[in-house]
Amino acid sequence: MSLSNTPEESQLGRRSAYVDQYDASQLFPIARATQREAMGIREGALPFFGADLWTGFELSWLNARGKPQLAIVHFTIPCETPNIIESKSFKLYLNSFNSTVFASADAVRERLRADLSEATWRGSDRSGGIGVRLVLPDAFDQEPVHEMDGLNLDRLDIECTHYQPAPELLRADQDEVHVNETLTSRLLKSNCLVTGQPDWGSVQIRYSGPPIDQAGLLAYIVSFRNHNEFHEPCAERIFNDILQRCKPTKLAVYARYTRRGGLDINPFRTSWPQALPANVRTARQ
Repeated sequence: MSLSNTPEESQLGRRSAYVDQYDASQLFPIARATQREAMGIREGALPFFGADLWTGFELSWLNARGKPQLAIVHFTIPCETPNIIESKSFKLYLNSFNSTVFASADAVRERLRADLSEATWRGSDRSGGIGVRLVLPDAFDQEPVHEMDGLNLDRLDIECTHYQPAPELLRADQDEVHVNETLTSRLLKSNCLVTGQPDWGSVQIRYSGPPIDQAGLLAYIVSFRNHNEFHEPCAERIFNDILQRCKPTKLAVYARYTRRGGLDINPFRTSWPQALPANVRTARQ
């Protein structure tokens, strides 16, 4: 079964009513397949594992006595789900908890898990869950802020002339001894597919294989600057282009975007099974 939702049908860029009573219908799933197919990625043969790591900083509800409760919430959405959730609809959905009474934080967590699992797997003959973890106020101070580990590509003084994805800038010396490297940049920027509003991010690239030309890689990251695409396919495009052009034996791409409307979206894609990155925030988030 296919999903008919398209980005143009979403609430992005439209005036939206503020709904403060629980309403799961606010969630707007969008099929991943359309943009993956445009990159030559087939749903039945994904070249990666991974997940989309969301953080919700604006979650609130009422307890049985009507007193507001607060939490930060971390979501883990497997990349195998057929759908992403459009971010504004996610925000409207979380807003709908604001004046709704829940018996406990556990009840909130289970409601979030059930609704988001249904939406992200909707239209598929498969089913599965997502991860939901609530951080209550007593633990806010334990939420880490940490810059991405790795060699910072931004130190390079390069000339940039491409502002749409230019995979031809990527190259690796296949005759050199293979290396293990972790490279980072804070210069990832793309634009919302629907509204054109800027999305700012950092990216970490870990690989084993022939050494990747660092100047070319940085210029390639910068080339996303005027590109219109959601966060998740941007990360998948970076992964796929590096995999095809540089032919590493192992590759992992982790993009951390600054939050908008109290939500951040952080896609992680890897060519080998491994633990997901810790839920940390960079300084810009």
